Amino acid sequence: GSAHAQTRSFSDGALVDKTENKMEKDVSVAQTTTIVALVETSGNPTGLQLVSSYQTHRVGDPMDLVALAQQVQKADDFVRANACNKLTVIAEQIRYLQEQARKVLEDAKKDADLHHAACNVVKKPGNMYYLYVRESGQRYFSILSPKDWGDSCPHKFLGAYKLQYDMSWTPSEEVEKRDSEISIIDKLLTQQTALPPCSEPNFQGIS
Repeated sequence: GSAHAQTRSFSDGALVDKTENKMEKDVSVAQTTTIVALVETSGNPTGLQLVSSYQTHRVGDPMDLVALAQQVQKADDFVRANACNKLTVIAEQIRYLQEQARKVLEDAKKDADLHHAACNVVKKPGNMYYLYVRESGQRYFSILSPKDWGDSCPHKFLGAYKLQYDMSWTPSEEVEKRDSEISIIDKLLTQQTALPPCSEPNFQGIS
């Protein structure tokens, strides 16, 4: 009957309890072995000798160990599930960032190509420029639109672009959307500058 050297087995095969030198139980639950760590026993706690250490340390109901093992197994399952969910979110964020990086590189290449198009005027941010191509294949910018040329437009029209203040190009069909975005950002910056310091962003009044 010592608490440090005992072996219990149950006929239903659901529990095998072996303890030697430390209180650790290997419990088989649903064909999965789960280690249940119990508090170490002592026959002389806080310097006081127990009348019967066996009565104090013995396991009353064998099903208690099964319940403990099931709880530990459930906790392990939840931990794995939570880790998997978080890693899934991170993977989605990585894919999004990769797509954003690809778009940034494509936009940078497009802007560089447009800046290398021939032009006889000094381009100023905020103005619209019209891209044409000659029969020779040369692309060039003009301040004249196809409407300005009328029927006498000499070359094939490729598109209209607005030069932004960050020296990027915005196609004419996206100018309204881009101007709206810039207007909101300018309004936000102006409003934030006029307010006292605040640790949180303030979007009040922005539509």
